[in-house]
Amino acid sequence: MGHLTQRNLNTTRERLRDQVAHHLRAALISGELRPGEVYSAPGLAEDFGISATPVREAMLDLAREGLVEPVRNKGFRVTEVNERDLDQYTEIRTLIEVPMIGRITRSASRADLEALRPVAEEIVRAARDHDLIGYLDADRQFHLSLLALAGNDRLVETVGDLRKRSRLYGLTALDERDQLLPSAEEHLELLDLMVAGDARAAEQCMARHLGHVRSLWAQSAQDRLAARRGRTVRLSPR
Repeated sequence: MGHLTQRNLNTTRERLRDQVAHHLRAALISGELRPGEVYSAPGLAEDFGISATPVREAMLDLAREGLVEPVRNKGFRVTEVNERDLDQYTEIRTLIEVPMIGRITRSASRADLEALRPVAEEIVRAARDHDLIGYLDADRQFHLSLLALAGNDRLVETVGDLRKRSRLYGLTALDERDQLLPSAEEHLELLDLMVAGDARAAEQCMARHLGHVRSLWAQSAQDRLAARRGRTVRLSPR
């Protein structure tokens, strides 16, 4: 296939499937794997430099999450998320995360909140350095670790699943226009408000952050549409 960014994978058998799934999710979000395209496990395995079996198993995990769908005798097609889906995911996340941020602000210790500052700073650093994989990893770690302070494991799982399903395609194009940095810096703003104990302002910041992310999704969708209309040469994935 030749286009998927090379990853460093731990070859321990029990971890390889999870690592491949993680990197494939990142490739979906960054736009390396394109919506509507079909990818074969052997082709992806060649990019990773491993056998096809863990890649196929990882793709089946992604299929259960709704990120791809099996195509008989061909591989897996990357599913597309429509605007209605994105609106609904955003609404659910807002209903869950905004009030939880207020609750955590009132209950979490200053030390627990400050422990997340290096992660928030890593999000900003990754955005400035155009490190998309680092950005995605740090962003996910920050939000889920923050919610974990509420002590509700099922809530963290639910939000984690929503984040996977509401992935942002075409992140590369947004990064090239420096549109990720404002969103990245909101993590530090949110943390500062929570450390200061201002629950109401923290809730407002979280609501604004989710709205900002939703606007990035909309812009990404416009980019994909424009790219399809202007595409004259297309390389077919294996």
